[in-house]
Amino acid sequence: MIRVNIVTIFPEFFAAPLAASIPGRAARAGLVEYRVTDLRDYTRDRHRTVDDEPYGGGAGMVMKPEPFFEAVDDLRPAGPIILLSARGRRFRHDDAVRLSLEPEVTLLCGHYKDVDQRVADHLATEELSIGDFVVSGGEIGALTVTDALVRLLPGALGDHESASSDSFYEGDAISAPSYTRPAEYRGLVVPEVLRSGDHRRIEEWRRAQAERLTRARRGG
Repeated sequence: MIRVNIVTIFPEFFAAPLAASIPGRAARAGLVEYRVTDLRDYTRDRHRTVDDEPYGGGAGMVMKPEPFFEAVDDLRPAGPIILLSARGRRFRHDDAVRLSLEPEVTLLCGHYKDVDQRVADHLATEELSIGDFVVSGGEIGALTVTDALVRLLPGALGDHESASSDSFYEGDAISAPSYTRPAEYRGLVVPEVLRSGDHRRIEEWRRAQAERLTRARRGG
């Protein structure tokens, strides 16, 4: 079993997603344990302040280091401590695989303008980003990382082939397009090869389509 710790100022953000679909089934099956920690529990003032003005001036507010350090002290995590950050290295499938093999993963969710750099330099073991864009907080990234690693846990999906045929399972390869019934809808027809029953031709078609899409969309 893996334990996923999430440190956030919005613990309610995770309640429904972690209880639904694959993350929820994996938890109920005992494959994963989620511990969502409210960062405000580690503040020292009556307003439960987690941010302050940046040194040197400038717009926006910066999340203070003390609550993050003290929350992690309390959790005493055994595995990687990841700060979700726009400055981080881009999260990839290989990272999901690596993290799924850990006994414990801790995800730190930033918010506001930034997080005090001492959290990145001296508390987190790595910084990860889910893409070259900015969202309202690290909660979205933490949920993405959690879902990506949990679905790789043995038993989380109905069968291994469900994961092994996904995009990015092997390097940067994108999966082939999928179709289902009806065979024709509004004049749009499922490729004949997929309805042929010829498994060799189907696999060749899927491989060719995957290669075509990977070249077109990933430059591979």
